[in-house]
Amino acid sequence: MLNYIWSGLIVASLVFALWYDLGDLAADRYRNGQALPVDVVVPSTYLPDARTVDVTIQVDPADYQAFYGTEAAPATGSYGGTLLQTAEGRQLRFDATESLPELFATIATQSQSNDGGLQGTLVDFGPPTGSTTLPATVRFERVRFVKMNAISQAALDFATTAAEIALGLIGVLALFLGLLKIGEEAGIIHALVRLVRPVLKPLFPEIPEDHPALGMIALNLTANVFGLGNAATPFGIKAMEQLQELNPTEDTATNSMVMLLAINTASVQIMPPVLLLALLGLQINQLIFAIIITTGLSLVIAIAATKIYGRFPGSRASDPHRVAE
Repeated sequence: MLNYIWSGLIVASLVFALWYDLGDLAADRYRNGQALPVDVVVPSTYLPDARTVDVTIQVDPADYQAFYGTEAAPATGSYGGTLLQTAEGRQLRFDATESLPELFATIATQSQSNDGGLQGTLVDFGPPTGSTTLPATVRFERVRFVKMNAISQAALDFATTAAEIALGLIGVLALFLGLLKIGEEAGIIHALVRLVRPVLKPLFPEIPEDHPALGMIALNLTANVFGLGNAATPFGIKAMEQLQELNPTEDTATNSMVMLLAINTASVQIMPPVLLLALLGLQINQLIFAIIITTGLSLVIAIAATKIYGRFPGSRASDPHRVAE
């Protein structure tokens, strides 16, 4: 089901992006093929045959607004840049460190130099005639399908991130699942089951009293309580695998599986997560009681919502254990 949801979201985003981009092309928002008036301030020692020249690029806010048909104006009309002069022509490059207005920043994604700065071809630029401020026009590369390209790039970036996260979890899973196997062989898991049975049995009545799934659930919840997210993941996966062994169907979650997922979603934590400690340091002490109260309330709401939902006629009719009976 999640695959269909994500596929639908991606298709919907692409359709919206295509509609948005076609609107940009129809309105010619980026003035493709047209040249923007600018002033290029060259040094007094400017040589027309020099390959690169450090310049200052001045964009009149009124010209910018009239050219692009927008009410937004650049915060500053002066930008550092470089004039590149070759046999093929002259290029004007904005410094990559400059803060550009929104339209320039978007154009820069399609028309940029090797260092990532906005660049365009100079038109109507002549040699200096006694002044260091030379009028000219600059034509940028054509800009098309900005949103489509952004969504496609984001999809590729997140696919890379997902692969990196998955590879990073291999070591964590191997470590804690190995410790779980040692604990099972040593009888620690069974001892833990007997210890937590009075607390967890009312929440998971479908699980047999001595089943190791109770121990996995206890380890998962303990890891969450102490903010050990990496440790909670393999414990939760193992708990779900063992709950699935008790499930008489393959494609419908039992009440115990729903309860475990709801409690994990509530994410009860007494100890702050490592990320908050790294970001806030000692200031985390000001939030610790708020964290405990919030997570405690979320736990109560998650348990109550799961119990109430399980009593609905539709939920009772689809309960795998009732169907099996």
